[in-house]
Amino acid sequence: MKDQQAQPATGEAARNTRNTGPGRLLIAVYGVFAISATARAGYQILTKFSEAPLAYLLSAFAALVYILATVSLAKAGTTWFKVSVAAVLVELAGVLVVGTLSILDSVQFPHETVWSLFGRGYGFIPLLLPILGLVWLYRRRPSRARAAQ
Repeated sequence: MKDQQAQPATGEAARNTRNTGPGRLLIAVYGVFAISATARAGYQILTKFSEAPLAYLLSAFAALVYILATVSLAKAGTTWFKVSVAAVLVELAGVLVVGTLSILDSVQFPHETVWSLFGRGYGFIPLLLPILGLVWLYRRRPSRARAAQ
């Protein structure tokens, strides 16, 4: 009886999880970006921080955002859903702001970051990823009855 109470109806369970179906691919891509952005930022900060401190700190910030998005997308529950939305919105804002600044003020960005030029160095995936993430989150938003519990 406990198992039945712990498990919501199949349709509701599908809406309240983000780590099924295409969500697994999304989480995998976020995981790859978390690893690559962390490695890149770590290397840049350790070896040539004085050349472009702002760009490298923004790379480190992007890495943290990707890590948070990866973890929160993989977790079920309303709180993790909210964390996912916040992380993906911060990511989108970061890509748009850093992308724009890297075009308008190239002096501050002598070396590329993950989000420079809207993610050009990564095939513009950093620009597309938060859009796809927000669409996925919208489609998998917690149902109102479940969220009220």
